[in-house]
Amino acid sequence: MNATSSNPSNPEQNKNSHASDSSTDAATTNAAAQNSPGQQMWGGRFSEATDSFVAAFTASVGFDQRFARHDIEGSIAHATMLKECDILSADEVATIIDGLKQVLAEIEAGEFDWSIQLEDVHMNVESRLTDIIGAVGKKLHTGRSRNDQVATDIRLWLREETDNIIALLVRLQSGLLDLAEQHTDTIMPGFTHLQTAQPVSFGHHVMAWFEMLFRDTERLVDARRRINQLPLGSAALAGTTFPIDRTITAELLGFEGICQNSLDAVSDRDFAIEFTAAASILMMHMSRMSEEIILWMSAQFNFVQIPDRFCTGSSIMPQKKNPDVPELVRGKAARVFGQLMTLLSLMKSQPLAYNKDNQEDKEPLFDCVDTLTGSLLAFADMLPNITPNKENMRAATMKGYATATDLADYLVRNGVAFRDAHEVVGNAVALGISEGVDLSDLTLAQLQSFSDAIGDDVFDYLTLEGSLAARDHLGGTAPNQVKQAVSRGRTRLEVFS
Repeated sequence: MNATSSNPSNPEQNKNSHASDSSTDAATTNAAAQNSPGQQMWGGRFSEATDSFVAAFTASVGFDQRFARHDIEGSIAHATMLKECDILSADEVATIIDGLKQVLAEIEAGEFDWSIQLEDVHMNVESRLTDIIGAVGKKLHTGRSRNDQVATDIRLWLREETDNIIALLVRLQSGLLDLAEQHTDTIMPGFTHLQTAQPVSFGHHVMAWFEMLFRDTERLVDARRRINQLPLGSAALAGTTFPIDRTITAELLGFEGICQNSLDAVSDRDFAIEFTAAASILMMHMSRMSEEIILWMSAQFNFVQIPDRFCTGSSIMPQKKNPDVPELVRGKAARVFGQLMTLLSLMKSQPLAYNKDNQEDKEPLFDCVDTLTGSLLAFADMLPNITPNKENMRAATMKGYATATDLADYLVRNGVAFRDAHEVVGNAVALGISEGVDLSDLTLAQLQSFSDAIGDDVFDYLTLEGSLAARDHLGGTAPNQVKQAVSRGRTRLEVFS
C-alpha cells in the first residue's frame, strides 16, 4: 500500500495551459466542430455541430483527466484481451500498446493537449493515439463502450486511493499506539455529559480513538472488495457480440471479481456511495477527536498541547495559539457528509442503465477522497505529537468526585445493597461539596458516619491510582490492561500491512 496520492493528471495538482475547461476555450476548440460536425468521434449521425456552450457544459475532461493513467492501463488490458481472443492481431495490439505508452508519457510530462471538443479523458486519449499510430488506433474501442470504460476507470482509481487511505489510517493508528503506550499511567478525568465521571488513563482514552479508527479501516477494506469488480466487457449496456474473455482483462487489471450483469455494471455507483459513506463515518470520528483536542487545548481545560506547526496565531491578539488543524478537520467532516448526500441524491431516480447524470459522480468523489486524504495526512503527523499536561489532568480529575463509584463498589463488596450504597456515597459527596474537599480528603470518621461498612482500607479505593488499578479486566482502564490493549493493537494492525 502506498500512502501518497497518485494523480499525475489531476488538474488541481498539475494545471497547465492545455487543461482548461472554460467556456472561452470551449468556443475556441469547438470552432472547427461547428464547420464539420462529423469531427466528433460520435458525430456521424448528427447534421449540425454541438453548440459551443453545450460542448463546454457537457464536457468532463476538465476533471476526469485525473483518470488518464487508469484509462490507459484499462485500454492496454483490453487490447491484450482482444489479441488473446483473436479479435485483433498481435501486431495491431503491439502498435496500440506502444502508442498508449507514448500518450501516457506525454500526459505525465505535462505536454498533452486536452480538448473540450473531445469531451472526456477517453476520447482525448483515443484521438491522440490515432494521431500517433494511425487508423489502427481506431480499433482499440472494439468490444467496449465509454460506459463500461468509465466505470472501469473509476474503480481502478478508487481502488488505488482506497489503498492509499488505508495505509494512512494504519500510519495514524500506529502513532496512536505509541502515544497510548507512553501514557498508560497518565491520569485524566473520563467524562459523561462533559462532566467528570470516573478516572481513566490518557492512554486508555487514546486507545478509544484507536478502536474507532480500526473499525473505519475494516469498513474500507470491506468496501474495497466491492470496488474491485470488473465492469469492462459490459459495453454500452447489453454486452458485446465479439467473443471476448473478461477473465483475462480482470486478471491483467488485478480485479478480484467480474460484474455479473451488464446493465448493472455500467450504471452501478453504489461502490462509490459505500466508499463515501465509510469516509463520512471516518470523518465523523476524526471530528469527534478534533472536538476533544480543541476543548483540551483551551485555557479552561489546558489538558494538552499540540506542536506549533499545526496551529496559527491571531492578527490582533498576540497571545493566541489557535488549533487550526483540528478545527479544519471538524469543518471538513461536513464537506464529506455533503458529498455523500450528493451521490445518494444523484443516483436515487436513475433508471437503468447509464445516464448522463453519472458524469456528476466524479467531482463529489474526487473531493471526498482529497478531503479525507488531507485530513488523515494532518492527523497522522499531529496526533502522535500531542503532549498531555499531566498535572492539570490530574488536578481536574480530583475536582469532580471521580472516585464516587469506587466508594459505592467498595460498600457493595462489604455487603451493602447497591441502592443503599448509592445513597451513602451521595451523602458523602454532599459533605465533600460543603467542605470543599474531595472524597479522599474526608476523614475516616466522617465517612464512617454514613455507614459502618466503611473500614480503614477505604482510602486504597479512593485514590486515583487505586481507581484505575481496580478496573483490571479486558477493556478496562487499568494501566496493565492498556499495555495489553496496545500490544494487541499492534498485532491487529498487521493484517492491513
